[in-house]
Amino acid sequence: MVSDGLLVLVPPIGFFIAQFFYNNQLLLLTMMLYVVLAQGINIIFGFTGYLPFGYVGFFGAGAYGTALSVIFLHVPAALAVLLGGVAGVLLGALLSPLLRLSGAYFAIASLAAAEALYYLISNPQVSAVTNGPYGVNLSSVYNSGAAYIAAVALVGLAGLCVVWVRRSHFGMSLRAIRADPLSARMAGVQVVRARTYAWLISSTLAGLAGAIYGWAVSVFYPEAVFDLSISVFAIVFALFGGVGTVLGPLLGTIVLFGVYNAIGISQPQYFQLIYGVLIVLIVLFLPNGLLSIRLRGRSRVK
Repeated sequence: MVSDGLLVLVPPIGFFIAQFFYNNQLLLLTMMLYVVLAQGINIIFGFTGYLPFGYVGFFGAGAYGTALSVIFLHVPAALAVLLGGVAGVLLGALLSPLLRLSGAYFAIASLAAAEALYYLISNPQVSAVTNGPYGVNLSSVYNSGAAYIAAVALVGLAGLCVVWVRRSHFGMSLRAIRADPLSARMAGVQVVRARTYAWLISSTLAGLAGAIYGWAVSVFYPEAVFDLSISVFAIVFALFGGVGTVLGPLLGTIVLFGVYNAIGISQPQYFQLIYGVLIVLIVLFLPNGLLSIRLRGRSRVK
C-alpha cells in the first residue's frame, strides 16, 4: 500500500498539471485554498473536537497581513505571504484563551471574534491603516502565476501537516483529548498546551491561504475575505470527506466544490435548494464522510 506521506504529494502535482488543461486558473486556485482551509478544520476539529465557526477570521487576517506588509513595509510578495501566515498565527495566539471554552460556547465565541475583527478592519475610522470598507490594492505585486504555485505548495504543506499530526505522539494526545479530556489529563497529557498547538497550526494554514488569496486577486474588500460562508464551506467540505483522516478533506473539497460550481452554472435559480438538500442527505447517510464507505468495505471483507 502507498503511504499517506506519498499520497499527499499527488494533489499538488495534480493541481500543478491541471492549470495547463483548464483555463480558469482562479477557480483552481480557489479550490486549492479551500482544500487548505478544510485541512485546517480537520486539524482543530477532526483531532481535538473544537469546531471554529469563525475560522474565516484567520483567512482575513492573512489577506490583510499580506496587504499591509506590501503597502507599509514594501516587502516582496513572497515575504508578504509569509507575514500573512504570521498574522494568522498571531491572531490564533491572541484567541487561544477561547480554547478554555468547549462545544457551542467555543464555536460562538470564535464566530464573534471573527465578526469583531471584520468590523475593526472595515471601520472607516481606521482607513489610514486598513483603508476601511474601501478595500486594498496589491496590483504592484500582482503575479497570478506565482500565487498559483504558492497555493500548490501550500496544499502539499497542509497535507504533510495532517500526516504528521495523525502519526505523531502529538496526534495521539489530541485524539485522547477529544475522546475524554479528563482521562487524557490524568494520563499526563498537557491538554491546554496540545489544543493550543493544534489551534496555532490550523490558524497558520488559514492565514497562509488568505495571504495567497490576497496576492492572487490583488484587489479585495473586507467583506470578501471575512465572508462567513468561507468558514461554512470549509467545515462542510471537511465533514463531507471525513475528518480525522488525511485524504478526507481533500476529497470532500474536490467533490463538493465541483458540485457547487456545476449547480451554480447550470441551475443558478435552484442553487441554494439543491445544494442545501444535498448537504442534508450527506449528513443523514454519510455522517462520517465519504471515506467511511471505504472503511465499511474493508470491514465487510474482513
